Amino acid sequence: MAIISKYAVALLACSVFASTHGFAPTSPQLAVPHKSSSAETSTQLYIIGPMIRKMREGKEASKMPMANPDEAKVEAPGLRVGANAWKWPPVWPYDSNFFKRKSEMNAKDKANPMMNMMNPMDVMEKKDIADVDENKFDSLKWWDENKDVTTDLDERVAAKISSHYSFYLRDGMSVLELGAAENSYLPEGLKLNRHVGVGAVKSQMESNPSITESFVVDLNDVVEDEGIKSVELAELGRDTFDAVIMANTIDFLNNPREVFKSSWKALKPGGIMIVPFLAKNAYVDKFDEAFTKQWRDMTDDQHMWVAGSFFQFSAGEGWEGLKGFDISPEGAKKIGEEEGVLSKLKQEDKDVPPGAYVVQARKNFEADEVDENDLEGYIKSKMWMLPTLEDRDKKLVTPRLARAYEALDTEEEKERMLGHFDSLPKIYASLIKMDQFAFTFSMQAQLAADLMGDPDFTGSDIQINNMKMGLGLRKPSADFWAPVGKLTAAMKPEDKVNLLAYIVPRFGSDDPSQQEALSAFVSGLEPTFAVIRSKCPNMKESDVQLVGSELLASEVLVPGRSSREEFALWLGALTDVDLEFILAKRNSFKEDATKEMEAFQKERADEEQAITDRRTKIQEQVTYARENRTTIFNPRTGKIEQVEPPKKGIFGTGIELPFGN
Repeated sequence: MAIISKYAVALLACSVFASTHGFAPTSPQLAVPHKSSSAETSTQLYIIGPMIRKMREGKEASKMPMANPDEAKVEAPGLRVGANAWKWPPVWPYDSNFFKRKSEMNAKDKANPMMNMMNPMDVMEKKDIADVDENKFDSLKWWDENKDVTTDLDERVAAKISSHYSFYLRDGMSVLELGAAENSYLPEGLKLNRHVGVGAVKSQMESNPSITESFVVDLNDVVEDEGIKSVELAELGRDTFDAVIMANTIDFLNNPREVFKSSWKALKPGGIMIVPFLAKNAYVDKFDEAFTKQWRDMTDDQHMWVAGSFFQFSAGEGWEGLKGFDISPEGAKKIGEEEGVLSKLKQEDKDVPPGAYVVQARKNFEADEVDENDLEGYIKSKMWMLPTLEDRDKKLVTPRLARAYEALDTEEEKERMLGHFDSLPKIYASLIKMDQFAFTFSMQAQLAADLMGDPDFTGSDIQINNMKMGLGLRKPSADFWAPVGKLTAAMKPEDKVNLLAYIVPRFGSDDPSQQEALSAFVSGLEPTFAVIRSKCPNMKESDVQLVGSELLASEVLVPGRSSREEFALWLGALTDVDLEFILAKRNSFKEDATKEMEAFQKERADEEQAITDRRTKIQEQVTYARENRTTIFNPRTGKIEQVEPPKKGIFGTGIELPFGN
């Protein structure tokens, strides 16, 4: 009805304009004889015409592929969304209800999925009301009870999926199929070396002639942030398959991010994951009870972007060449086609095939060795599959980790830091509980990088526990964190982060001298501040605490460097000029770091703008190509044929109306 309503409004406006213009009082100079209505109508059309033309342009733009014509030349037919067209929020934008069924929905939390996508921070910390939901959908049980109900794809749709597969699958490949059933829609004559089927119903997979081995797995049974919970799947190993295919399955997944993580692990570097799916109403009469909320509530166009987000938020840049295709058979409703009366009538026509779509990407190659010329690239690849960290966190912490790595003195320290990357999720598991306004994401990234860059940080439970006490996430210990927090209360939050990062790695050591050093630090804070205040009476208290705590920490916290008594003598010998110089030097480091971060943020903004510019350019190229193309693919003959560019004007006569064709 949307299309009809728009045109109805335009036509109504046109008729109202004509009526008021025709009967309104006019001056003699402006009066127009009634017989000159053609000129009057022309004026009206010049006013109303642009409105109609703008409507048409907007409608056409929504249907326009966002892919470079050159990109389309090397891909299967139907490319709609190119690799550079996608744009994502900084964190996983869905809450748990987004992937529930009707029977599982909690009436108290039926959040609007699109609102969640627009406000991801509102849902990031949402938790399920109960750990165990008595209404939880039992996937294996449901599919087993409905094992005699088959998908029975329209032959035209099945042929399109098979044709798409033929562009990427080759003889001799090893293929893992998730959501496998009685038909894989593989190209006729394709000879795979191995075809492993993973599905919910054993009998369906056994009737599939192309599957060489199979086992039953509940794809909705996962380990959060890790992958599918299956011993059989894990035993297939990592980097095993040339391709993963998953047709008509994403509409039933509770935890798609984990499923895509498992797929990434199973693929060889350079291997491809292909995810075909049908229009939302394709088999609603058979499987409506198993559909998740996102499938029921969103359009086919939105489904393509949601499917793309599963790639993005499972391994980020660990996937490359993410693309979306519209492979709908001739006569099917296309993506971007509005839900008008004619469209709905078409859907109800049993002879009209459903729309068919594909989203796919390849597994990127992970760096094996440190590349000093692209240190950030190496670090990024090591974080592709790290749990807990959101894409935003990875982007913020990567440049800081690179700087921390470069600041280390020895190769042994650098190796130790790289070996402790698995500690990052432990750090962030605590940081996500912090108030994001009081303790910003940038500060979280700085703390994580500083901890990782300390040779003594191992991510042990003792160190993580002390980090939590230092952050106020646990009750501070009476002998250390309580007095430290009280005595440094005036320090700026970012300065406290630096101090915390220096203190935490000192815990967890079996060396008795390290414990003595920690005791010397906490007992030495107050007298150190007193000396600095006496020498620099005009220094701000926050600066007194900053200089004093960092000088004391650098000298006393490391066993064997200085005793408390030696530090006291050294501090007593410093003049007010020395202390002011130390403060100025310390602040200059902070200013340099701020400038580096601003440069990093500008680079990210420029990159996002470049992506937007590329999308605009692609749309312009596609428009130009459509208007000026001299060849076209004829689906009836299967050949590229010459065509004459369409003539402008009414029915190709060259006569143009004021409001366009």
